[in-house]
Amino acid sequence: MTRSSAPIPQADPLPVHPAFFAGSDAVVLAAPAKLNLFLEILRKRPDGYHDLESLMVAVSLFDTLEMRAAPNGEIALTCDPATLSTGPDNLVHKAATALRTRANRPDLGAVIHLTKRIPTQAGLGGGSSDAAAALVGLNQIWKLALTREELVAIAASIGSDVAFFLSLPAAWCTGRGEITTPEPVDRGTGAGPYFVLVFPPVGISTVGVYRGLTVPQEPVSGERVRAAFRTRDAAALGAAMFNRLEEPAFAIEPIVGRIRERLGRLNPAGAMMSGSGSTVFAPCRDAREAHSVAAAFTDSRPADEPESRVLVVHGFTP
Repeated sequence: MTRSSAPIPQADPLPVHPAFFAGSDAVVLAAPAKLNLFLEILRKRPDGYHDLESLMVAVSLFDTLEMRAAPNGEIALTCDPATLSTGPDNLVHKAATALRTRANRPDLGAVIHLTKRIPTQAGLGGGSSDAAAALVGLNQIWKLALTREELVAIAASIGSDVAFFLSLPAAWCTGRGEITTPEPVDRGTGAGPYFVLVFPPVGISTVGVYRGLTVPQEPVSGERVRAAFRTRDAAALGAAMFNRLEEPAFAIEPIVGRIRERLGRLNPAGAMMSGSGSTVFAPCRDAREAHSVAAAFTDSRPADEPESRVLVVHGFTP
C-alpha cells in the first residue's frame, strides 16, 4: 500500500494512535506500548479475575499495523516476525472478528500486516495495543462510524488492557483493567517523562504470576502516584510507584528482580517492573539522565548475567 506522511483528516476525535494516509480504503497505525506506574490488586473476583487499580501510560515504542479493506469477507493477517500466530488466537484477528460481529457485517474483509517491535510476555501490553489499533483502523476503513464507547465495549470482550489503548496517552484503570478514566496530560510541555526500559532475556507468564499472588488485606493507595504524574515530578513519581505483582514475578524469574535492583542502584528517579513482567523500567528526570542511566546499566552488567536489551523512551502524547 502507498504511504504518505500526511496525517489522515479527523472528523471525529476517536483515533488516538498516530495514523497515516494509505489510500481511500487503507490506513497505517502505530500501536504504542504501555507502562504500569502503579498496580495494586484489590480482590479476587468470583469469575477468577482480579479487581485492580493501575496507572497506565503509553510510551514511544510502537508496533505497526497496515490495514486495507478487502471485498471477499476474509480476514487475512500476516506478521513480522513470521513466527507469530496469524490465526484466531492473535488479538488483532480477534479484534477484527469482534468488530465485524458487532456491526453484523460478515461480508467485511481486511488484509492486515502487523510489524512487532514490542516484546511479548514483557508487561508492555503489545497484543492489547495491537487489538485496539485494529479496532480503530478497521472502524475507519470499513466506514462503520462506531463511537469510542462502542469500541470500548468491544475491547472489554477481547482483553483486560485493550480499553486502555482507546484512552491514550494515560489513564487510571480499574475493574480488571477494562474501566478507564483518562489522566490529564499537558500536551504543551513536550515529550516526557523519559524512561529507561530493560528487557530481560526471559518472558513471564501472566497466569503464573497471578497464581503466585497474595491479595493484600489493606491495598496501597494510588493517589500519590497520580498526583506525581500530573505534576511531571520524576522524583516524586519514582518514590510513589508500586507494583503488587513484582514479588510473585521475581519468584518465577529471579533475574528480573536482580535487574530491578541493579537498575535502581544507578540512582534514576525510581525503578520497577511493568505489569506482570518481565520489563523493568526507570523514570528519569530528563533525556540526558535517561541516556546516562541506560549506558551505565549496560556497562555494569555482571559477567554471569545474560545480556538484556536496553532502550530509552518517553511518554507518548498523540
